[in-house]
Amino acid sequence: MNKRPATGLVLTLNGAKHLDQCLRSLDFCSELLVVDSGSTDATTDIARARGARVLVNPWPGPKAQFEFAFKHISTTWVVSLDQDEILSDELRASVMSSLDDPGPYSAFLCPRASFYFDRFLRHSGWYPDLLPRVFKLADTGVHVSGPHYGFETKGKTRRLSGDIIHYPYENLRQHVDKINYYTQIAAEEMHAAGKHAGVAKALGHGLARFLKIYVLRRGFLDGKAGLVLAVNSFFYAFHKYIRLVELTRKK
Repeated sequence: MNKRPATGLVLTLNGAKHLDQCLRSLDFCSELLVVDSGSTDATTDIARARGARVLVNPWPGPKAQFEFAFKHISTTWVVSLDQDEILSDELRASVMSSLDDPGPYSAFLCPRASFYFDRFLRHSGWYPDLLPRVFKLADTGVHVSGPHYGFETKGKTRRLSGDIIHYPYENLRQHVDKINYYTQIAAEEMHAAGKHAGVAKALGHGLARFLKIYVLRRGFLDGKAGLVLAVNSFFYAFHKYIRLVELTRKK
């Protein structure tokens, strides 16, 4: 197989479960770079066994970690995956074809299919979840919203065929743990910005979030998984604002 002049980039922290498949799906890249935040499992051993260059840098936040990684990339193109993501065969072929002849494009958008509860979601606002994960390094930056990140690209983009296969949570407990983490950060950011809320506002945001996921974004078509996600989305929005209430009262 001919290697494409691109760097396969993965940021890791205790990501041993899916990392081998993740890196295997990127093995068409001429370089593999793993930037680890201090894993205590087999993550770095798996990465080295797959031929990746491993750099260890304590987690400074998503933007700073990607900027650190970008400084160690010499190729024009980057294919970036999370440690729990894998390129499907169709998307892998589409990426390789696009790198062979990128034309006027500076980035390519990859659909992402996420497994939740008992299935891969196809509605609920989680699909196609188009992400610019194949991009020219010189034309790309990183933006952050709370604990979430995304890539900002300049120039023309085109959607590729196939999916990123995503396993965001091993179980519902892990999702609830993430909700606790994310809502606390969001509440603290709103509090620092001088925003206020009450119980009624928290409830209203929660109900609006549930309806958006389950009705407007047709989460009901995702069966039990769609309902579970909509309920947890209510929980997310409600807690984000009720924690703002809590922070305001403490102040």
